Amino acid sequence: MQTSTRMRAAAVAALLGLLAVLAGPGGAHADEAPPASTETTTVGNVTGFGADGAVYRLTAGQAEARVSFVSEETFRIELAPDGKFTDPTGDDIVLPQGEPPRTRWKDRGDRYDLSTGEVTLRAYKKPLRFALHRADGSRVWSEAKGLSWTGEQTVQTLARGAGEQFYGAGMQNGRGNTSHRDKTVEVAVDYNWDDGGHPNSVPFYLSSAGYGVFRNTYAPNTYAFTDPVTTGAKEQRFDAYYFAGEGTDAAKDVIGQYTDLTGKPFLPPVYGMEIGDADCYLHNANRGERRTLDSLKVADGYVENDMPNGWMLVNDGYGCGYEDLEETAQGLKDRNMALGLWTEDGIENLAAQVKAGQRVAKLDVAWVGEGYKFALDGCKDAYRGIEDNSDARGFTWAPESWAGAQRCGVQWSGDQSGTWEYIRWQIPTYAGATMSGLAYTTGDVDGIFGGSAKTYTRDLQWKMFLGTTMTMDGWAATDKQPWRHGEPYTSINRDYLKLKESLLPYQYSYAHEATKTGVGMVRPLVLEYPDDPKASTEAAKYEFLSGEHFLVAPVYQDTTERKDIYLPEGTWIDYWSGRTYEGPTTIDTYNAPLDTLPLFVKAGAAVPMWPGIRSYRDRTADSPLAWDVYPQGDTSFTLYEDDGVTRQHRDGAYATQRADVRAPERGAGDVSVTINASQGSFTGQQTERPYELTVHTGSEPREVKLDRTLPRLTSKSAYEKARQGWWYDRDDRGGVVHVRTAPLSTAKKFTVKLLGTSAVGGKKASAAASLAAPTGQEAGAGTPGTVQVDVTAGSSALTDTTVSLRVPEGWKAVTAKVPGRIPAGATRRVEVAVTPAEDAGVRETTLTALARYRAAGDDRTSQQRLAVSVMPPPPEGEAWASDLVWLSETNGYGPAERDRSNGESGASDGKTLTLAGTTYEKGIGTHADSGIAIHLGGRCTAFTADVGIDDEINGYGEVAFSVEGDGKVLWTSPKLTGASATLPVDVKLDGVRQVRLKVTDTNGSKTGDHGDWAAAKFHCA
Repeated sequence: MQTSTRMRAAAVAALLGLLAVLAGPGGAHADEAPPASTETTTVGNVTGFGADGAVYRLTAGQAEARVSFVSEETFRIELAPDGKFTDPTGDDIVLPQGEPPRTRWKDRGDRYDLSTGEVTLRAYKKPLRFALHRADGSRVWSEAKGLSWTGEQTVQTLARGAGEQFYGAGMQNGRGNTSHRDKTVEVAVDYNWDDGGHPNSVPFYLSSAGYGVFRNTYAPNTYAFTDPVTTGAKEQRFDAYYFAGEGTDAAKDVIGQYTDLTGKPFLPPVYGMEIGDADCYLHNANRGERRTLDSLKVADGYVENDMPNGWMLVNDGYGCGYEDLEETAQGLKDRNMALGLWTEDGIENLAAQVKAGQRVAKLDVAWVGEGYKFALDGCKDAYRGIEDNSDARGFTWAPESWAGAQRCGVQWSGDQSGTWEYIRWQIPTYAGATMSGLAYTTGDVDGIFGGSAKTYTRDLQWKMFLGTTMTMDGWAATDKQPWRHGEPYTSINRDYLKLKESLLPYQYSYAHEATKTGVGMVRPLVLEYPDDPKASTEAAKYEFLSGEHFLVAPVYQDTTERKDIYLPEGTWIDYWSGRTYEGPTTIDTYNAPLDTLPLFVKAGAAVPMWPGIRSYRDRTADSPLAWDVYPQGDTSFTLYEDDGVTRQHRDGAYATQRADVRAPERGAGDVSVTINASQGSFTGQQTERPYELTVHTGSEPREVKLDRTLPRLTSKSAYEKARQGWWYDRDDRGGVVHVRTAPLSTAKKFTVKLLGTSAVGGKKASAAASLAAPTGQEAGAGTPGTVQVDVTAGSSALTDTTVSLRVPEGWKAVTAKVPGRIPAGATRRVEVAVTPAEDAGVRETTLTALARYRAAGDDRTSQQRLAVSVMPPPPEGEAWASDLVWLSETNGYGPAERDRSNGESGASDGKTLTLAGTTYEKGIGTHADSGIAIHLGGRCTAFTADVGIDDEINGYGEVAFSVEGDGKVLWTSPKLTGASATLPVDVKLDGVRQVRLKVTDTNGSKTGDHGDWAAAKFHCA
């Protein structure tokens, strides 16, 4: 542990040393120039005016302003206080633009009007002050006073609208998907990769008033969205581009104009949208002696565990090199993965590395250099280096970037620790970054330090709905591949990795869309629902949209419930249960066992999918394309396809195929799904393929037709064996029609008609019952018990109701019959008998409750996942804590140790427990922050121990110990250091069912925080 900490501290110190030279784009030191004046000057009256096509000059004494129109809605304002224009960014950020628009000007006496067909920029004369108006005369923005400057910065001051909201500024950790109104945001390098930092910041913001502003500079910016709004850049020049959007899609329009100027997001290769894996495989101090080819053993782990993985960085660690590169690249390719390298030492060898097989370049902050130009050039050069030396697409990752980097790389939020807080603040970070044209922003799964089985699993779940992500191993106490924590985590992680794999056609279609619009797939709610008053507020902060059709509300606490999920206008369907919700609404409490990410689909969605694959390379010429359809009204979705790897799509080698869905807006009626002919062509395109449809109707169709009537199948097994046909599964998410076709030509359209069915939710959606379950339910391995399920009737009474449980193999459950009827709106608690398997693991287990009933004349089904904790037998007599089964364990470094002090990354590698010279045979050795949960079942009366920091630390460390019972703090120690005396513990536990032993860092430095629970014992009946 100490070695790893020292290495990391040295690395951080080296990076933070760069701050001393980040005084500007050239990195000038403070002592190279005299102190700048702090006196504020505001631009004065206009003393001269000139026009040259679409460029206008206005002088105001010594100062000169220049207005240049780029398009009908985009223009640039520059101000040189000394009359001499400069352009430090040159052509680094802003791309060459087309011919400027036709413009006109008019002297209105008190102002000059500078106009295109869409907007008029008013330049008031006394003093010079700008205001933007649309062609219809409505005001977009206006300066509250003229541009002002000191020797250090230039500031624009804008009047703020009564309800005006603000977004953007790039990646702002912990914020950004909700409004910046009344907040101040910084746009500069700070190497703060945690909550409150702003890596990958962008000098661009947009307003709900329908405009955006890009400051064309490398200088640090500060935007105060107060009243008035003040936006400053630390340079004595002003240079900003303005974008005018209009209508309900104004924000998207503004992002599109901004990315027209600075570059559209790149299109990643398909393997780049699969999860990546990073570690050092040559002389790794944290993992022992290894060779680069050992990375193939880890790659085999993905294959053996049936887990997707698209690429591997094999030298990701300070001082880590590589060897046998060509053999490594070929080995990864044989396993359907691409080779990536960390560019710690620069990119001078990139050409040779790419020729040897490299396809991913992760950029290092240590050579980002003095200012953003170096960083941006690095991104562009690495991207171009991959393309110049292969037929692959450029694919880079950067932890500190600037405007324009969206066209060459993924913006990654840096090095963090895996905690619940890490999950929490990352949720708004990435959705918010989309508002600045950053289409691919992400963080490592469970960070690179610390973490736990639960935080890893919860973090991985929601990151499967980002465009890109990876897992990084080298700095954690244990490796962080998704199978390392064992069951049930391995199976859950596999399910979500494969869910992302199946959703790649959907996500890749949005990736292509971003190259046209600049709008990324990961979106704050306000981008799609700008008129929703809650979309810009805290109510929507911890959720986001993945495309237009998925709403994701990650769990960011150690709980099996998610509170306060806000659903905007429309019908939303729970992805797992099929339950429908009518928005706008807030779900107060959502059952979310560990394997359940709160996930909702917008009614009307038609989602293209690749079913049943581990890698996109598993697709063959006869692989099916699936469409997951939630019919409501007339909707469509256009699938984008190309070869997924090369750059041929840029020359038109791609195809699109649109699905059109026609359905009732509500209730009963026919549903049709038309898959149109594929338009375009590319290498490897399927000329024919079978199709699978899952149509979420909630009611059984009378018949299903494809030109003629398709055969109706009566079971899942019959459906899976059939070449084509359909089957209605009443028990699948409220009722789903499964349709399978024989191979059909992609050059011809076809229509599947479902006759006598309904829109999503059934013929009477409000009649559906809903299920819920109390939290904290427990069961004993091999012991008969019950599980409680609450059944709530909808708008109609329920009759013939039964409740059953889908349980793991080896468990037994008995279907419960509910007597009588459940009146409309009433709730009935049902107890279902269940017996866990004799060998059931001591852990949280997910069961699915299934209610079958009759309502509003239809046979219906509702379901709900719920969590049941399997408990070990409670302790008896005098029981050592280290001998008991632990319900859960988190630890600051490596595992908590039984009867040893905290060691390194492995189990049982600690030393003898020693406190103040006394050795102990029994006890628990931990490292702050740690928590160990133990089931007592109300059988114990007291807990005793001796606590302190282990003698092996030699006086370092500072911690506090605490004992919690059933969620309440029963005892807390004072702060203890390595020099403190041993502290005896004697805590009463009468009636406590579950105890948690915690060791918490108290001084912000976890070095040496080796807390021992020596002689820890429970005294029980």
